Amino acid sequence: MKTIEFLDGNKIPFLGLGTWTSPSDKIRTAVLSALEAGYRHFDCAFVYGNEKAVGEALKEGIQKLNLKREDIFVTSKVWCTHFRPELVRKCCETTLKDLQLSYVDLYLVHWPVALKPGAETFPKSADGETLELDYPPLTETWKAMEQLVDNKLVKSIGISNFNKRQIDLILSVCRIKPVNLQVEIHANFPNTKLVEYAQSKGLTVTAYAPLGSPGASPGEVDLLTAPWVCEIADRHQKTTSQILLRYLLQRNIIVIPKSVTPSRIVENSKIFDFTLNDEEMKLLNTRGLNKRQFVLSSMRLHPEYPFKDEF
Repeated sequence: MKTIEFLDGNKIPFLGLGTWTSPSDKIRTAVLSALEAGYRHFDCAFVYGNEKAVGEALKEGIQKLNLKREDIFVTSKVWCTHFRPELVRKCCETTLKDLQLSYVDLYLVHWPVALKPGAETFPKSADGETLELDYPPLTETWKAMEQLVDNKLVKSIGISNFNKRQIDLILSVCRIKPVNLQVEIHANFPNTKLVEYAQSKGLTVTAYAPLGSPGASPGEVDLLTAPWVCEIADRHQKTTSQILLRYLLQRNIIVIPKSVTPSRIVENSKIFDFTLNDEEMKLLNTRGLNKRQFVLSSMRLHPEYPFKDEF
């Protein structure tokens, strides 16, 4: 599997299996199918609520295929209710226990917005619409992330859903640099300025929702059936999902398509044997809606809500 190198020398496979919204009872089949199809990168998070199931499946798959732990790359993320420095490690240790691992390869700050600590992952405010917020400085959360590297609980650290200003903030104070930025990117939201900025600072970039999260917003243009994507797919004798993933790969972006369907998981892996031309890349960059799907407006009252800035 093709990889890209982080600033710290560690390497991440360009293709991973996303596990967001994947039900625990279907995770086993998904992870085993992915391992058999050659996937070695799995994208997880505390808030997804399925890390125990992922851990069980990884353990089974590693034994079944005679793999070693170092053959597998696992990403997880600290959730917003654990951003106080003393809670960051606690969240990480829960993830490690659930995944049955002694370390994760990459650990991300899931959003730049802190939520009130407690049992609820999405603590509701009195208005029922917004979330109860918390205000530890992002810089202090980052220092706690650096300690996880020191303590060998994680190999590399990074950020997710951060904007340019927030990237600059972390870079201005960090002892250990973030090596990866994970954000929403797809042909309906190329996110070009942020991607290019992060890459110029030495961060690798991972696209979540790389297929545009079909079905997330009824009535929106579904990239998987969009005529201009179908036309390119016909030309290359590939599926539309393969075209959409290849488009991101050619921008040097890591992709983590989510699926629990074995045939789809295999299909999504066949993206390394063809190349889109400049005209096709330009079309995919410009023809879509240029509209973000995941705005998490329930966090909008927080001063660190990332989507108020241009990028």
